[in-house]
Amino acid sequence: MRARSTLWSLVVWAVAMICAAGTLLGAVTGVARAAAATPLPKAATAAEATPAILVFAAASLAGPLDEIARAFATREAQPGESAPPRIGVRTSFAASSVLAKQIEAGAPADVFLSADIEWMDYLDQRHLMRPGTREDLLGNALVLIAPAGSAVQLSLAPGVDFTAALAGGRLATGDPDSVPVGRYAQQALTRLGVWKAIEPHLVRAENVRAALEYVARGEATLGIVYRTDALAEKRVRLLDVFPASTHAPIVYPVELTARASAQAATFEAFLEGEAARQIFVRYGFERLPLRTSRSGSR
Repeated sequence: MRARSTLWSLVVWAVAMICAAGTLLGAVTGVARAAAATPLPKAATAAEATPAILVFAAASLAGPLDEIARAFATREAQPGESAPPRIGVRTSFAASSVLAKQIEAGAPADVFLSADIEWMDYLDQRHLMRPGTREDLLGNALVLIAPAGSAVQLSLAPGVDFTAALAGGRLATGDPDSVPVGRYAQQALTRLGVWKAIEPHLVRAENVRAALEYVARGEATLGIVYRTDALAEKRVRLLDVFPASTHAPIVYPVELTARASAQAATFEAFLEGEAARQIFVRYGFERLPLRTSRSGSR
């Protein structure tokens, strides 16, 4: 009887072991199937691993700079070069004064393109830019515009009668207290002897593109903007160009910020290269001669 009981216990134990083995095998098989069905994490590409370059630029540069940023991100290797890394570029456009103040406040910009020298000097004097990376890149012209459907005609000369041309309307340009195009406009109108007559009729826009829009919508009778802005907007027409002798030279400097990433220098070099030059010129900018010491090393 005891032998039968012992035998029966062994049988029960063996069955239990077989069942347990089956359960374990099923679990292992399920895990293997789940692992096979779950894709492995994708390795980050060079473009994903490298942070985008952040460029702060004057509002008047929006068209060409966005195009240049795309060209930089998709550029091909030159003969004898290895394939360049795919580095993204993000752009932020506003009045140079606004962008300079943002950089001063700690904004993480890598590259700054100003529409005048003064705001770049402002940042240089506060040691917020990287020494040795500044270049006077572009030039522009100052022009007088009117809405495309307007019949007003005006030629720029000393003592020109802006008041009659405005006929009770307003003249839009950047705020002369802070916006570069407004500073150039004040200089030019002062030189022509008409600033005091025009000042009460001024619309002080936050940047040159805002001034352009006032004229394009017919909310301002006249406007003073850059030539490149007038060429880019079909809703306005160019009346005349201010003589270069009436205002300071319109110069767009570029410089890396003190906190710029290692990749930012590559983008600045691209800005100074032939591909970018062609784009700037197509938009109406003048590409200024580069300093030999810098252009020769790039």
